[in-house]
Amino acid sequence: MTPLEISITTIDETDRLGEALAAVLPPGTTVSLIGTLGAGKTRLVQAAAAALGNNRDTITSPTFVLLNEYTAGQRPVYHFDAYRLKDDDEFLNLGPDEYFEGDGLTFVEWGDLVEACLPADAVTVAIETLDGEARHVTITGLPDDTRAALESALRASA
Repeated sequence: MTPLEISITTIDETDRLGEALAAVLPPGTTVSLIGTLGAGKTRLVQAAAAALGNNRDTITSPTFVLLNEYTAGQRPVYHFDAYRLKDDDEFLNLGPDEYFEGDGLTFVEWGDLVEACLPADAVTVAIETLDGEARHVTITGLPDDTRAALESALRASA
């Protein structure tokens, strides 16, 4: 699986990426989000969850609560944040396997901190901040058919 490299220059393009991910990722997909504070991890989840029919205003970073569930849309979105966890055991105590094996999309912000706990087939979205709103996004772990669908969805939304 070849990494997908995406250049983003505006927040709207981050939203389009989140919407496209929601459209093409199959149920049960876990997405590991990697990037510095302010890179756009939560924004990406907001866009994906809103695209699935959740109220965008209710979608917030789970930094202090560790997990938010959004179930008002077409399928559930589970949003973990591993930033404040001290180790893998603390993450595992949240019961992530139930979510990984469910029919929703699971996003794990700071997924690199709990990488050993994530499913082997997790998709990784690494967001590198550049100047202003510009970002360089590298997506790995996409099966070829999902990658092609994502590329097509992004072209259609441009």
